[in-house]
Amino acid sequence: MERKNDVECCESREVHEELLAIVKAGMPADESLLDLAELFKVFGDSTRIRILFVLFEAEVCVCDLAEALSMTQSAISHQLAILKRCKLVRSRREGKSVFYSLADDHVRTIISQGMEHISE
Repeated sequence: MERKNDVECCESREVHEELLAIVKAGMPADESLLDLAELFKVFGDSTRIRILFVLFEAEVCVCDLAEALSMTQSAISHQLAILKRCKLVRSRREGKSVFYSLADDHVRTIISQGMEHISE
């Protein structure tokens, strides 16, 4: 069975210099684009997404996260370290417990918009 190409291409090669100038002027530096790609890689792990969804609902300690996701505290801590390094979660100590929450409203927006996008 032959598959059709879903991407349409130009029939002739014509470069639109004025559009390219606008694009080039607004293009972030390669380092920024690499950082953005790395950030999105973090979202590519289902365990980390599950952790973020728990934190979307409430600030919880590692014990609660492990229980909610049926995982070991060690596995949760490993993923939290990655999320914290990428500035997606923050922690605070209260006595012997460490509570985690989403780092800021940007993280909440990314998750909300991602869910909205896949629901369309």
